[in-house]
Amino acid sequence: MSTVILLYIIVFTYGLLIGSFLNVLIYRIPKKENIAIVRSHCMKCGYQLRWYDLVPLFSWIFLGGRCRQCKEKISFQYPLIEAVNGVFYVVVFYHYGLSIESLLYCLLFSALLALSVIDFRTYEIPVGFNYFILILGLIRLVTDLQNWSTYCIGFLVVSGFLYLLVILSGGRAMGGGDVKLMATCGLLIGWKLIILAFFVGCVLGSVIHVIRMKVSKQGHVLAMGPYLSMGIAIAVLYGEPFLNWYLNMFFTPLL
Repeated sequence: MSTVILLYIIVFTYGLLIGSFLNVLIYRIPKKENIAIVRSHCMKCGYQLRWYDLVPLFSWIFLGGRCRQCKEKISFQYPLIEAVNGVFYVVVFYHYGLSIESLLYCLLFSALLALSVIDFRTYEIPVGFNYFILILGLIRLVTDLQNWSTYCIGFLVVSGFLYLLVILSGGRAMGGGDVKLMATCGLLIGWKLIILAFFVGCVLGSVIHVIRMKVSKQGHVLAMGPYLSMGIAIAVLYGEPFLNWYLNMFFTPLL
């Protein structure tokens, strides 16, 4: 039991560290800033953060959510993204254990988290995230070659439908980034799960966006990336049990 708890702590800590890097991506990519060379600094006074200012989650808590130098408030986004990513990693590890699936899905969840925040703010999914997920998908394909058709069909089944919508609507129905996202994620998780993810994402997008428009008077423009990402995350974690239940419930009596 103590070994298992230690593993969970390590996984959570690793998730926090990656979450800290996600904050860098979320802030700098939309501004076209270098993510590797420029040191982390206060957005107001330019104070160069020391290593002890960059301990994920804990530095924000110890500093009281303020810059050490000028006392400017530090956005709650930073500890939130770190904590959410850490929790995601623990949940994935709980479901898949020490496996290639855990590694790939943890990295997938990190990419989905970062691109969701960026898409929510800018209505654009940076292409780099889709390239990254494509690499994960290719790794999954190579490590499970006996089921290669599942992943290849997954690459096309939803993205092909969405691409057709883009063509027929002149680009008004769906963004190109969303099409690429469903293609690369389909390659990674397979056709059954990507179809489920698409339907779940559409339902969540419809319901949540309507509520947002009513409550906060938001405009009608819908960033689909966050909702598709939610659907993908739910499908990865709970898709197989749901599909098995659904097939047994509705199709077993017919056999």
